[in-house]
Amino acid sequence: MIIKSSQKRDSSHPKKAFRESDENQSFHVKHRSSEHQQLVFGMRPVLEAIQSDTQIEKLFVQTGIDGALFQELRAAIREKNLPFQMVPVEKLNRLTSGNHQGVVATISPIRYHSFAEVVQSLEDEGVVPLILLLDHITDVRNMGAIVRTAECAGVHAVVIPNHGSAQLNEDAIKTSSGALLRMTICRESNLKTVVNLAKQYGMQICAATEKGATSYLGVDFQKPTMLIMGSEDTGISSDLLRLADVRAALPIRGEIQSLNVSVAAGIFMYEVLRQRKIH
Repeated sequence: MIIKSSQKRDSSHPKKAFRESDENQSFHVKHRSSEHQQLVFGMRPVLEAIQSDTQIEKLFVQTGIDGALFQELRAAIREKNLPFQMVPVEKLNRLTSGNHQGVVATISPIRYHSFAEVVQSLEDEGVVPLILLLDHITDVRNMGAIVRTAECAGVHAVVIPNHGSAQLNEDAIKTSSGALLRMTICRESNLKTVVNLAKQYGMQICAATEKGATSYLGVDFQKPTMLIMGSEDTGISSDLLRLADVRAALPIRGEIQSLNVSVAAGIFMYEVLRQRKIH
């Protein structure tokens, strides 16, 4: 399969449309920026991208669309549990002037990894893991800043959910100073399953929460650890809090009772480094 980069179009010649009957067509990819995020549009190209396990960041599907090929596309979206959004055709027209046929996908240079494979690899290598799980962090700048710090602090992998998390788009990549392109990112459909698997591999689960009864300085981070940071508005979900072995808090002396999540994450990660005496 060939991924073709789009070139500048002569306005006097309309872009060739994709037809559903073009069974052997290659992807049409449009760069949204000179460096990072790209678009794939048209039902058949998007379907081929999904079936070939191309890393899809998000799908935009036109409201009310139907047809045999769309039913096949919808089945593929469900099978892969991909995030998608139903939008009016005007939204798609703003994303691309090409013949999108009611479907546009954004793809990213970020390669996602299986958490099960990552944790097994760390086990095989005899590494004392530090895994960062981000429970529905929705702000792109927070996401980028956290991953930047994680890369600097030697975090082995960052886990995010399939749905309800900030898009790892060009803004996130820029905010992370490119760390998102270097960090091992696991995008998983069920965070409870991830936490339970981490427990099976002997990791302590540390939930960073202002409601924690333990000071972050009192946590033994020399142990294999999964650190959970919660969303900006609601914090860590109750399901994950119940699975935590320890709930740790940062001291707050001012009127505002919580820190920005990216700042809090940085403090926790560097406490791990301090305890493990990594220089």
